[in-house]
Amino acid sequence: MRIVLQRVSNASVTVNEKTIGAIDRGLLLLVGIHQTSTREQAEALALKCAELRIFSDDAGKMNLSAKDLGFSALVISQFTLYGDTRKGRRPNFMEAARPEIAVPIYEHFVSQLRLYFPKVETGEFGAMMQVRLTNDGPVTLILEG
Repeated sequence: MRIVLQRVSNASVTVNEKTIGAIDRGLLLLVGIHQTSTREQAEALALKCAELRIFSDDAGKMNLSAKDLGFSALVISQFTLYGDTRKGRRPNFMEAARPEIAVPIYEHFVSQLRLYFPKVETGEFGAMMQVRLTNDGPVTLILEG
């Protein structure tokens, strides 16, 4: 699994001109599922996302997690995170899991996040989505598991 994590002031996702998910402060998580990804990786990465200390404390140090602060998460499936661009000009997505493998792992990841966050919103798996966000910091990290 590969996750692009962004600390946000707000974020939303729209499908067919309808907002289907929105959060205020918290995390925007772009999630790619590899063909060898497992439920155990999903569990470990959900905990990692919840407990990463990337929010400032009263002294201005990144010392608090989204879980500590009761913030939210917006999760967007994104197979393009496994696009291989080493050859040619068109990305190769052969490492991305097919939907029959990816969907259950993605859904398990979301269910694990719900153990740690008061609000978890999602996009629509496989849909064309428009994602809007205000990156806070900016803080953007890449997690792999």
